[in-house]
Amino acid sequence: MRGRRARLVALTVPVGLVGSLMALPFTAEASPSPDAVIAEVYGGGGNSGASLTHDFIELGNAGDGPFDLTGWSVQYLSGAPGPTSKWQATPLTGAVPAGGSYLIQEAKGTGGDTALPAPDATGTIPLSATSGTVALVRSTTPLTCLTAADCAADTSIKDLVGFGTATVRETSPVTGAGNTTSVSRNATLTDTDDNAADLTATAPAPRNSTGTGGGGEPTPTPTPEPTNTTPGDLRIHDIQGATRISPQSGATVGNVPGVVTAVRATGSSRGFWFQDPQPDQDAATSEAVFVFTGSVTPQVKPGDAVLVSGKVSEYYPGGAAAGGQSVTELTAPTTVVLSSGNPLPATEVIGSRTVPERYAPDAQGGNIEPLTLLPRTYALDWLESREGMLVQAGDSRVVGASNQYGETWITTKPRQNPTERGGTLYGAYDQQNSGRLLVASLTGASVTANVGDTLKGVTSGPLDYGSFGGYSLQATTLGTVKSGGLRPEVAKKAKSDELAVATYNVENLDPSDPQAKFDRLAVGIVKNLATPDIVSLEEIQDDNGATDDGTLSADKTLAQFTAAIRAAGGPTYSWRSVDPQDKTDGGEPGGNIRNVFLFNPKRVGFVDHPGGDATTAVKVVPAGRHGKDITLSVSPGRINPTSDAWKSSRKPLVGEFTFRGDQYFVIGNHFNSKGGDQPMYGRFQPPVLSSETQRLAQAKEVNTFVSGLLAKDRKAKVVVLGDLNDFPFSPPVEALTRGRVLTDLMSTLPRDERYSYVYDGNSQTLDHILVSPGVRRLSYDVVHVNAEFADQASDHDPQVVRIG
Repeated sequence: MRGRRARLVALTVPVGLVGSLMALPFTAEASPSPDAVIAEVYGGGGNSGASLTHDFIELGNAGDGPFDLTGWSVQYLSGAPGPTSKWQATPLTGAVPAGGSYLIQEAKGTGGDTALPAPDATGTIPLSATSGTVALVRSTTPLTCLTAADCAADTSIKDLVGFGTATVRETSPVTGAGNTTSVSRNATLTDTDDNAADLTATAPAPRNSTGTGGGGEPTPTPTPEPTNTTPGDLRIHDIQGATRISPQSGATVGNVPGVVTAVRATGSSRGFWFQDPQPDQDAATSEAVFVFTGSVTPQVKPGDAVLVSGKVSEYYPGGAAAGGQSVTELTAPTTVVLSSGNPLPATEVIGSRTVPERYAPDAQGGNIEPLTLLPRTYALDWLESREGMLVQAGDSRVVGASNQYGETWITTKPRQNPTERGGTLYGAYDQQNSGRLLVASLTGASVTANVGDTLKGVTSGPLDYGSFGGYSLQATTLGTVKSGGLRPEVAKKAKSDELAVATYNVENLDPSDPQAKFDRLAVGIVKNLATPDIVSLEEIQDDNGATDDGTLSADKTLAQFTAAIRAAGGPTYSWRSVDPQDKTDGGEPGGNIRNVFLFNPKRVGFVDHPGGDATTAVKVVPAGRHGKDITLSVSPGRINPTSDAWKSSRKPLVGEFTFRGDQYFVIGNHFNSKGGDQPMYGRFQPPVLSSETQRLAQAKEVNTFVSGLLAKDRKAKVVVLGDLNDFPFSPPVEALTRGRVLTDLMSTLPRDERYSYVYDGNSQTLDHILVSPGVRRLSYDVVHVNAEFADQASDHDPQVVRIG
């Protein structure tokens, strides 16, 4: 599905991943529609790289009769509206035919070479290519709602689509829109009031009420007649070429021969792969290519010998700006079936010796697209040289648990950096682990597997590329799962004279989450972490979660969570936090995410010093009669919260605790995410990690605070912990420990145990506990309960340190 291929995180996720996946904001909802809906939105018309000259909005009608639009309009609002933002309206006339489409042409850009099909209505609204809201409205009067809640209450809105990072949307925004991608519904116009579920990113395919259009491309010439069965001059390997960009890109090709190997028959990215059974002798040229038919189900089947004509296009999943590689495709195709039941081309086996160890050529941050492929040298080149071709894997260890999209990560190199529990360790920037491969399904069959399981038997299908994970095996034959017996870990309970301090990212927790999530996280605190004395929580949201109404308090969230902990047999935890300013700490819009301390008052004391608020900086000040002892100016407090280092990011929470007469300073952190980094599997090598700059500044702020504290008391016991969103070998973590003021406990573990998170099949570290030199006797544990399992309470594993 192109929707899955173009699914973008936010998380984009991006390379070592966004440490904490963002949940999605409050929704503006209209009732699911049995008739007219917004079927497609495209705002890239005339932009750089676009073929189409105009933006457009397409309506669809799932009903049995025509849908009258007299007196109606489509309206547009920017993705991040301010108090003075205005809706723009285009009046409509006529009707949407039963089962048909209705095309509204909007503003023209400065580029493009392809006009839209004749529009049914014309407006002049310049839509954003990447983020905005479009509404189908029962009048021509511009809407006045500027928040999701207000728009949800406006009964004049028939349907609404928010895309990109739009504030106003139904449940979740659909991502992936760009200069060369629209967002569109599937062929049945499914409407569940969840934009992210109902629409996907795809190549724009405008269609008007007469049925004209649908390809978003010029009609290819020459178009073969069914009686023209003479192969053209070009073979598939001529189209693919020996680099990542087709030498025929933008050209129209005719009667390219091959055998259909697989069909994608659902979603808005339908099409088929076909492969030449007579390959050339060049290892750099792929012998297969994808034929994109959009929302039209292909009328071919595996084994059909075909001649295909169409335009050669380079499709960038997630948009070219995301930094990924392109997929060479034939678009606006015409297909002639010559015969059926032919044997499929030979399937190439991917094994431990097949893919090179070296991951990618080094272009010193530049674009590797122009480079000639070296498939015997680099893994990314080997995979690109097999783009679209049939490949198969035999018995393979699972290194990334199955997700909600039916995808599972395997390794074709079982000896490559194995973890103690069956994963593959990401231990350095140049250890990308070339054996990792994403397995998806073309047939609807699926598996549920945990890290350490084995996908047994043959798994085979065409090799594809998407915006999440890069290359994937789109399985037409799927192996079976043999359990590796992995079980969630249980930490050792602290002794009576040991202080247990833990960190846990609870993934956007708020009262709108099901009680089951609270209960599972609570069991993790009580059973798996053995009721730590102090728990530093990340991703606690305000009392109504993503509802963007200025709510700041998280007391209801924390009361519900601590009640669940009590119900699971745990202690009655107290909590401390500092409410952020509205919409200043990043995370989910409206969620007002923050760090929080839970603590067991029967075991530890919290030293309250009033005055801590969102903008007041905590300082270390003298305490005691002779000024030789230290304390905090405010507790809880925040480290230099007005510094640019914390812009749109969570501020560290500092608290002063006492345990058995000793003083402890605990600093809870959640550094900014990896969003915006170029992907590991992208066309820029090595990828630019732009998000690292802010984390480096954040690490320096925390290091400065701890250094100043230790300058006043070198024996002070300091625990710094949380989701740092970076690796033990990264510059931010190195900056955090500079001057030996802190030791990263992750680095004290055996190498194959240094991970707390699994992303794209790489077991890696985002979460850390660090201690000052004054913390001497300790025992440290990463408690693996989530990241390696298909069934997760959070995407992070918690950690605990016991201090004696």
